[in-house]
Amino acid sequence: QGQLVESGGGLVQAGGSLRLSCAASVRVFSSTVMAWFRQASGKEREFVAAIMWNGDNTDYSNSVRGRFTISKNNAKKTFYLQMNNLEPEDTAVYYCASLESGYGRLPSQEYEYDYWGQGTQVTVTA
Repeated sequence: QGQLVESGGGLVQAGGSLRLSCAASVRVFSSTVMAWFRQASGKEREFVAAIMWNGDNTDYSNSVRGRFTISKNNAKKTFYLQMNNLEPEDTAVYYCASLESGYGRLPSQEYEYDYWGQGTQVTVTA
């Protein structure tokens, strides 16, 4: 059974930056996809970003495109979410997720993902 462990959340002022990490103890294949989702209080969990394990294809939600960057270190089996120019609206619990076989896609629907981390809180103050 696989496991994902997030770290790096915290409290930051608007305009600041944070970097989240996700250490993956899951099976990875050429078509594995790693992603970040977030869930604000009282709202549904939403897609943030995704990246191919093999290659550099990425996708972002419109709300974070240009401010957030997803990246990975295959050797460390860890992937990251660099968050810049944070806004109070970015406050949420952030979850990392993995999909064993994406077949070339970068899904944005949470039901497609196989493994989930426990979540890390990100709070952005005005």
